[in-house]
Amino acid sequence: MSDAYDLIIQKAQTLVEALPYIRVFGNKYVVIKYGGNAMNDPKIIKTILQDVAALKAVGVFPVLVHGGGPEINAMLARVGKESKFVGGLRVTDKETMDVVQMILCGKINKNICAQLCTMGVKAVGLSGKDGGLIRVKKKPPVGGVDYGYVGEIVEVNGDMIENLCLEDFVPVIASVGADENGEGYNINADTAAGEIGAAIGAEKLIYLTDIDGIRLKPDDPSTLLPEVTTAEVKRLIDDGTVSGGMIPKVKGCVTAVEKGINNVHIINGTIPHSILVELFTDKGIGTLIKK
Repeated sequence: MSDAYDLIIQKAQTLVEALPYIRVFGNKYVVIKYGGNAMNDPKIIKTILQDVAALKAVGVFPVLVHGGGPEINAMLARVGKESKFVGGLRVTDKETMDVVQMILCGKINKNICAQLCTMGVKAVGLSGKDGGLIRVKKKPPVGGVDYGYVGEIVEVNGDMIENLCLEDFVPVIASVGADENGEGYNINADTAAGEIGAAIGAEKLIYLTDIDGIRLKPDDPSTLLPEVTTAEVKRLIDDGTVSGGMIPKVKGCVTAVEKGINNVHIINGTIPHSILVELFTDKGIGTLIKK
């Protein structure tokens, strides 16, 4: 009986700890970037989407931005096409772009929306091609590498996202955009999340990944940086500490901070209910990127 009572008291204390944060984030936009290895385990997917549903229930305006690199890689392999990355970005020819759009805008986006709907959330799936949500231009060659159908974001229609939130929907956005002629382009989801957060004046931007945050030594959890400035992030990229797929992620963080988002975090999305822990507890987790 005592153990059961202690558990009830612990839950009550957790709620009391969360209350001030619920007040802070009520009616505020929180952008969550979700993708990569955090999308591979159905149990992890469920806890992430439960967190999104919980945010909506307590009056937060969550906006979910997703990629889907592993599933794209798997489909490309099935059709006998090699995945190629340079500087953390996928080199995307026309055939690869067709696969990207099919996986992101079709399978993944609609599956996320369907799962959120089972949790009582009015989720609506979008890509940057819908309603002119994300306008892009072709990324120019870098170091002699032509990235193909990879887009650089020119403009995000923040009003469209805000209106959906105010109408009680949770926007679920696939990282595909369109140029002025309607041609589809692949967008790095980390970059898209930063630009979307800036466009709607998000109170917080959270990147979910499969490690605890930014580490001085990628394989050593004890070297986690709880806080880092944008200037330090740029230095870590230059000296090779941050490399590969983490580069666009931390660059998205820097862009978001420089455009006015004060709370940008990289956290481990494989930890159950990591979003709620970050938002509604005193300690939080992961790495905070600040000016």
